[in-house]
Amino acid sequence: MNAPFAEHVTDQAVAFVESLQFNDIPDEAVHLATRCVLDTMGLYLAGTTEHSVQILAEQALDQGGKQEANVLGSDNQRVPAGLAARVLGTAGHAHDWDDTQVSHDPAHLYGLLTHPSVPPLTAAIVTAQKVGNVDGQTLLTAFLAGFEVECKVSEWMKPDHYRRGHHTSGNVGTFGAAVAAAKILGLTGDSLRHAIGMAASFSAGIRCNFGTMTKPLHVGRAAENGVTAALLAQRGFTADPTALDGQWGYMQVMGNGFSPDKVKDGFANPLTILSPGVSIKPYPSGILTHQSMDAMLKLVTDHDVKPEDVDRIRFFAGSNILEPIRYEVAKNHLQAKFSMAGLLAMMVI
Repeated sequence: MNAPFAEHVTDQAVAFVESLQFNDIPDEAVHLATRCVLDTMGLYLAGTTEHSVQILAEQALDQGGKQEANVLGSDNQRVPAGLAARVLGTAGHAHDWDDTQVSHDPAHLYGLLTHPSVPPLTAAIVTAQKVGNVDGQTLLTAFLAGFEVECKVSEWMKPDHYRRGHHTSGNVGTFGAAVAAAKILGLTGDSLRHAIGMAASFSAGIRCNFGTMTKPLHVGRAAENGVTAALLAQRGFTADPTALDGQWGYMQVMGNGFSPDKVKDGFANPLTILSPGVSIKPYPSGILTHQSMDAMLKLVTDHDVKPEDVDRIRFFAGSNILEPIRYEVAKNHLQAKFSMAGLLAMMVI
């Protein structure tokens, strides 16, 4: 018997986003969201040193257009909000140092799902610049709304999504960005539904591009596409109003289904930022490398190991590590983020 298709997930998302108010957010969630914002702000600044971000900033300034939001690293020059989001979002993911959504579900082999902060925060920031006079509480509420929808869609979809080669942060991040931008714009009802529907079709990013400039661009495009979806919806552009649901909806098409038991709990029950939570990365690399890097660092520091003392390193791991961390020998710093050999060698050096 075939599993049922998702129903009423879009309804739940719209109801959650419409009803979320800053005063209803638990203090601990505000604290954790503020931590995520501060962490991501640092990553935006760090990202300006990456050549990929510099290329995107140059392209955005060359393209130009209505002066709505700042181009990161450009001395406050402005471009249309979508272009600004592309640059800022790519910068946030450029070092692979952004936070990670945790999952306790053993079906998610890697114990993680998406990098949740950059898409909704980027969208909230650039949309707030376009709108003007947006206070901090409104910005944080929009960020948390996008964060929660992005995380729940990631958690509720079957893990086939990532196994098939989709980059969840670039794909599902589009929903986080669309919701955050929509919240800043005050979209409700059908307009909000249409923004989510467009986000479902704009969603993109595949894992073959890990270790290239295009990997962080997935997240930049998620932010850009989410902002674009919200702005189009504000003007009356339409999409399927239940795009997360049904046989041809996002969860079925992109994830081969969903987990009914999880969906029953709904959004914000609890907020994902509270439980299972979000992990702040200690190293700028794929998070699946971090436990091994910690172990190598402990060996090196405990035994005062010098590079010249090491003849070779033997590393053993399962396919859940070796499959996504796929470069045996890194040819550049982008590949090195996904090369266990390169990362362990760095811990020795």
